[in-house]
Amino acid sequence: MNISRLSALSASLHASGLDALALNPGPSLAYLTGLRFHLSERPVLTFFTADRPPVIVLPELEMLKLVGLPYEIKAFPYPENPLEWDGYFKAAASFLSLEGRQIGVEPRAMRILEFGFIKKIAGETECPDASAVVSRLRVHKDAGEVAAMRKAVQVAQEALQATLPSIQAGVTEEAIAAELFVQLLRHGSQPELPFAPIVSGGSNGANPHAVPSGRKLQCGDLLVVDWGAAVDGMISDLTRTYAVCEAGPGLQKIHRIVQEANAAGRAAARPGEPCSAVDRAARGVIEKAGYGEYFTHRTGHGIGMEAHEEPYMRGDNEQPMEPGMAFTVEPGIYLPGRNGVRIEDNVVITEQGAECLSDMPRELKVLG
Repeated sequence: MNISRLSALSASLHASGLDALALNPGPSLAYLTGLRFHLSERPVLTFFTADRPPVIVLPELEMLKLVGLPYEIKAFPYPENPLEWDGYFKAAASFLSLEGRQIGVEPRAMRILEFGFIKKIAGETECPDASAVVSRLRVHKDAGEVAAMRKAVQVAQEALQATLPSIQAGVTEEAIAAELFVQLLRHGSQPELPFAPIVSGGSNGANPHAVPSGRKLQCGDLLVVDWGAAVDGMISDLTRTYAVCEAGPGLQKIHRIVQEANAAGRAAARPGEPCSAVDRAARGVIEKAGYGEYFTHRTGHGIGMEAHEEPYMRGDNEQPMEPGMAFTVEPGIYLPGRNGVRIEDNVVITEQGAECLSDMPRELKVLG
């Protein structure tokens, strides 16, 4: 698998006009090589060129990770003394004749630590944004990746179902988040979750990216739960909204609007249509109902190895949806100081249309 991905990267690099791509530890490096490293005070850099095997500069203590790889890789392992590290990066660059050449990087992932060594190699030459070089490969999920995502959705849904009985008035957001975290592990998620679960009740639910707090749930709250699991390196990202003790007419109304917007967004997902179509469909439902100003973010984002990656379901994104693209559909209504609603599902584009990987009930359920 990694050999075919490296071959595809070579073609992508040829098309980009870059002399090389430099990656530090992160999803793109894992995608291309299967290699995973913790980001630490010890820098790790892998250089990819179009016509030669990858070259990696790494600590000596990490060398065992290279044993048995199904592809060729040239290693420059350095010792513990930081004063000696420059020489190893220069040696790697010299091996590939990269001095003064255009070396692309991923700005969202590249640290200043590793970038400093790259700039010493590139000199006055620019280090262009090479995000598209890898993202155009990662954006199309293969059958194995989709299967892992499907399993990650299943794990996440089962974990939340196991958590729901503990949700009632008087319980804190933090306690619910902790229980959900434990249930995710028990039901088969990898320990490194795609993100910390968002559990936000009442007025906190009006903040799309709220952090669980010590606030106790109250009767009449809406409770937004945004969570996900990781399986075989692929993730899920879901949201459901519940009512605590009771659901008055006003809460039922905004929840119904968001539920309809979610359905409209999912229905608009099909190959050949622009990503903007998903956003327009979902947003149109909310705007027609008079709540457009309270839907404050895009309708969705790509998912795969990361919780946020290409493609982005924005109203201005005319990128065509293609088979293998996976993304969220997550419209919301956020009423400052009152309550919030979000309903999020995971969708994969197929040859004929789209498959929704998540099927947990979307109706407004009353808990506690």
